[in-house]
Amino acid sequence: MLMAHPTVLRNLIEQYEALRALHAESGGDEARQRMDDVAYTLCVSTGTGDVDSALVAARHRLPGARPEDDSVLSA
Repeated sequence: MLMAHPTVLRNLIEQYEALRALHAESGGDEARQRMDDVAYTLCVSTGTGDVDSALVAARHRLPGARPEDDSVLSA
């Protein structure tokens, strides 16, 4: 499997989080489509099937991520 560059992953994470913060999923057609596109790209870039798993996988591939990172478990 091809691995996305950490810079690309960081950019996708930032885009997705910004769109989510702006509630793009309940916004206009263009905003929803952009959020869907970013989520799909995250999934493809990480080899995952849903955006939550993709975000976790992408974060673990960023420089400084710890293999024993338990951020998934925190509320």
